[in-house]
Amino acid sequence: MIKIPSSEITPEHVYINRRQFMKGISALALGTALAACAPKATPAPGGTSGAPAPAASGQTDELGDPWTPYESITNYNNYYEFIIDKQGVARLAQDFTTSPWKVEVGGLVKNPQTFDIDDLRTGFTQQERVYRLRCVEAWSMVIPWQGFPLAELLKKVEPTSDAKYVRFESVYRPEEMPGQKDSYFSWPYVEGLRLDEAMNDLAILATGLYGKDLPPQDGAPIRLVAPWKYGFKSIKAIVKIDLVVEQPTSLWMNAAPNEYGFYSNVNPEVDHPRWSQASERRIGEVGRRKTLKFNGYEEEVAALYAGMDLRANY
Repeated sequence: MIKIPSSEITPEHVYINRRQFMKGISALALGTALAACAPKATPAPGGTSGAPAPAASGQTDELGDPWTPYESITNYNNYYEFIIDKQGVARLAQDFTTSPWKVEVGGLVKNPQTFDIDDLRTGFTQQERVYRLRCVEAWSMVIPWQGFPLAELLKKVEPTSDAKYVRFESVYRPEEMPGQKDSYFSWPYVEGLRLDEAMNDLAILATGLYGKDLPPQDGAPIRLVAPWKYGFKSIKAIVKIDLVVEQPTSLWMNAAPNEYGFYSNVNPEVDHPRWSQASERRIGEVGRRKTLKFNGYEEEVAALYAGMDLRANY
């Protein structure tokens, strides 16, 4: 068993300072020990218990890596809006309200619109995209998402020539998301992409996984998935998308600018300030595997960063 120190899995400022962490340190230590091997496969709350979980037998990504089991994907989640304990998110998120839901798209666009979640599910052709998810904490999964290219949504609102970036904002609902009561972070969660990144075909807005609607703990009802970037870039529970001229400051950039930068592309050659990114733990496997540059999507996205110093991830 490879044991990952809790100080590595949890950001240092959270590990040291957060009152919630200090109160739950024993539980988190146990969760960390379990995470080093893999999460336990238990039925996920919030509509998935009582129904058979989708099977992944024989299913692989384009590299031949098997899909991560549904039980693991839905029971091992980073979602600080609820709790810092990965194996506690599903329980706290099970009653999170995902309908009705609207996503406002505006800013530097010619045709601002507000979309109901049903509009997004039926107005855009849903595709299955099997992507690797690589967390900045050096663990990974293979997830069969359902969704549609972000570019299709952006084309509908027609960005102006002044638009350079896309700013995403999550819902702010502390009465349902207890983690948002922690004043350490600047809520709501904010993330961003450069416009050409957002228009890349790999970037999708996901509405489901394993052929089912997204469960709350995985970002329901709609989230970003940008698979060549570390997982924290793929913002969950989106309610607002704005086209802007200036680079957005994300929640993690604001909280720890020395550790988290705007691009955060997966790169085994660029270590996190406190741990190596050269290898990763694939959930459900024993041992570690080498991290792939751009998470294995170099051919599709490397041209976006031609001439840039990719060591500036943080």
